[in-house]
Amino acid sequence: MTAIERSRTVAVVGAGTMGQGIAQVALLAGHRVLIYDIDAALAADGVGIVQDRVERMAAKGRLDPAEAEEAVGRIAPARALADLAGAALVIEAVVENVGIKQTLFAALEEVLEPDALLATNTSSLSVTELAAGLAHPGRFLGLHFFNPAPLLPLVEVVSGSASDPAAVERAYRTVLGWGKTPVRCSDTPGFIVNRIARPFYAEAFAVYEEQGADPATIDAVLRESGGFKMGPFALTDLIGQDVNEAVTRSVWESFFRSPKFLPSLAQRRLVQSGRLGRKSGHGWFPYGPDAAAGQPHTAGPEEAPAKVTVVGDLGPAAALADLLEEAGIAVTATEHGGPYIQLPGEGQLVLADGKTSVEFADVVYFDLALDYRGATRIALSASEDTSERTLSEAIGLFQKLGKQVSVIGDVPGMIVARTVAMLIDLTADAVARGVASAEDIDTAMRLGVNYPLGPSEWHDRLGRDWAYDLLHHLDERCPGGRYAPSLALFKLGYAAGDEEDAQ
Repeated sequence: MTAIERSRTVAVVGAGTMGQGIAQVALLAGHRVLIYDIDAALAADGVGIVQDRVERMAAKGRLDPAEAEEAVGRIAPARALADLAGAALVIEAVVENVGIKQTLFAALEEVLEPDALLATNTSSLSVTELAAGLAHPGRFLGLHFFNPAPLLPLVEVVSGSASDPAAVERAYRTVLGWGKTPVRCSDTPGFIVNRIARPFYAEAFAVYEEQGADPATIDAVLRESGGFKMGPFALTDLIGQDVNEAVTRSVWESFFRSPKFLPSLAQRRLVQSGRLGRKSGHGWFPYGPDAAAGQPHTAGPEEAPAKVTVVGDLGPAAALADLLEEAGIAVTATEHGGPYIQLPGEGQLVLADGKTSVEFADVVYFDLALDYRGATRIALSASEDTSERTLSEAIGLFQKLGKQVSVIGDVPGMIVARTVAMLIDLTADAVARGVASAEDIDTAMRLGVNYPLGPSEWHDRLGRDWAYDLLHHLDERCPGGRYAPSLALFKLGYAAGDEEDAQ
């Protein structure tokens, strides 16, 4: 199945920001483009905005002037749906309302040619439900562009239950030819990105609700240790608390209120109070000319221990042994026992594993890092029973490595570790259910929400049992199903083990 020919017309219904962006993408790919809106003035304005953007691109040297002039002449407003009769592809980008969209698609079916594709840009509604009642549901699918469409490369190509695989493949190849990065997925709540991304917000909010750390500290740890570009508190303030909470609630309801997608009561209270983020002047953080930026908790200076013993294989934190030696700390290693770093005061420094410090005599936990060499901040957690000397030595050790240290409460799984483990688990489950391939999910999460690694890439790096073991421990301490590792994750560990045994 080939892509839609450049000589064919592409139509966009809905002249808002997203509709304009999609129209611009199709236009610069070489198609004739029509924009239709129920408000004819908005359609005309949308065309003018796209034409102005193209002309500005030429003025800035980003587009050949002759090409820009030709493109400006290929886009026009449509006065009626009947004007779209010759379109090979119609992409809808109107209000997120099932009834309105279904009425629109039924009307489009009456004017379009039999080989024309119908696509919805919905981010939250069921593609299968939107196709209900169509005479030819096989040509209907989802093309979920991300805003701003001209800049962001990801497009989720969504197959509804009745979508014809040939139609989906034609749409996929078309979007690929437009210079985008399409990923295939089935019609599941949230598709890929909005489904898999839920733990990034939910676990941060949970740590906050458990009094583990404040928003500024949690954001800083996820950025400076986890490698994420923005922390979830700042990001949801940017998105809008009402928008983010609505997506979370929609996914939760669509999955029959599964505890895996449980919304945050703290976020609900923000929305109820009108603190919606940047757009309202206050969310998790205050905004405005006189607003003070939130500062993460950072421990004061402590003396680093002169020597430590690395007991067992530190796994994801194995690089610490070399870093300690490079920093001038004498390191003795023993293969038996552990894994932990034995401190001079007899306390132990342990990588987050889903357990709590209070369970042990004298343990400080440290959080997962994307790259322990490059990380600029490390989170530590301790209980009231942890000795002052052990905590002081742990702080000093990481400070000696050039890291800022944030001490958080004794929450199982800490911050980065539990977030990454949940991302891995949801991905394994989605792959097992045929939502999308592991490769497409990784691509979607890197391009759609700018994650440093895709969940399956994290899994490969951390080891086949790491996420399962951490979630199993978390589930024992926080029962209710939220942290119960999926059967898919359990099987994934065994499958990886079988491969290793075969080698």
